[in-house]
Amino acid sequence: MKYVVCIPDGCADEPVPALEGRTPLEVAHMPTLARLAARGTLGRARVIPEGLPAGSDVGNMSILGYDPQRYHNGRASIEAAAMGLRLGPDEVAYRCNLVTTDGDGTMLDFAGGHPPSAVAAEVVDALQDTLGGEVAFHAGVQYRHIMVAPADWAEADCTPPHDLTGMPAVLPTGPAAPRLRALMDASRDVLARFDVAATQVWFWGQGTSPQMPSFADRYGKAAGLVSAVDLVRGLGVLTGMDVVTVPGATAWYDTNYEGKRDAALAGLAAGADLFVIHVEASDEAGHAGDVAEKVKSLENWDRRILADLVTGLEELGPWRLLLLPDHATPLELRTHTADPVPYLLADSQIAGPGGSYTEAATAQAPVVPGHRLMGELLRS
Repeated sequence: MKYVVCIPDGCADEPVPALEGRTPLEVAHMPTLARLAARGTLGRARVIPEGLPAGSDVGNMSILGYDPQRYHNGRASIEAAAMGLRLGPDEVAYRCNLVTTDGDGTMLDFAGGHPPSAVAAEVVDALQDTLGGEVAFHAGVQYRHIMVAPADWAEADCTPPHDLTGMPAVLPTGPAAPRLRALMDASRDVLARFDVAATQVWFWGQGTSPQMPSFADRYGKAAGLVSAVDLVRGLGVLTGMDVVTVPGATAWYDTNYEGKRDAALAGLAAGADLFVIHVEASDEAGHAGDVAEKVKSLENWDRRILADLVTGLEELGPWRLLLLPDHATPLELRTHTADPVPYLLADSQIAGPGGSYTEAATAQAPVVPGHRLMGELLRS
């Protein structure tokens, strides 16, 4: 038996006026997903446990089968693991976004214009040369980077920049806030040297390294994962999965959908029992409030991943598939919510009750904890 977990990041939504009160899942042309849903089992999952932030760190941890209420202790430390950074017991990692603010302090773009990773790396190197010392800056992908600081910098309340789009920036508060704010202010002069849309750095999501059992020890399965997002890749690293890098895979609309699909099939054919496919595009569209791109990203999932993925799985033998997002990213809100999300569980050998994979079609289904779905998937 082979297993696949499909994560269209942030794909769940709320009724959109521009779509005549429908959601992107209701509008997108997804014939393969419709066929899977027609013979699958559908429901709702709470991937964001009550009291935890509605972030991809929490949601993806749930989907991989780890209870965030037990294992989650910060986002940035997970991303640091993907970059090969091993935090010491006296260190804390912060997510370091390149963001665009205006002269009045309004958050114009939490992604700093999505700079190319190579250009962003030059910016981060300059930040390290100019501001590094007690802290260290490490380059990641596009606008997503890491700052490592002494453990006593951890005590601060920081607002995720994607929660502030078009709003006055809410600066860090708490004991470590003065040091964080001083670095954020100083970063403006550094970024002004470069031809980028970003105007400063933004710190948030701090945490120390989580201690998670390996996926193989926990579930007895060899697993692989493909994603262009360091956060998701970090979860794979921390749980001992085979984390695959695909050329052309980005965390943006232009990602290599086919490459991720083929990486999953190749990994399964080479001996992996389970493979996780994560695509960020639908989440980015939600944050941008871009209705057309969110619909397109879902249709890309169907046409460029699911269609040939199912064909390839059939050639490998019996299979089971779980599909759900790590959270909702409503177009009207342009940020994450903790609302339960629809899930689909499909089995090549056993037909379920069937239905439609939309928010409305699953609205009356009982809500199950997201971290329990991995066990359901593997109970074949």
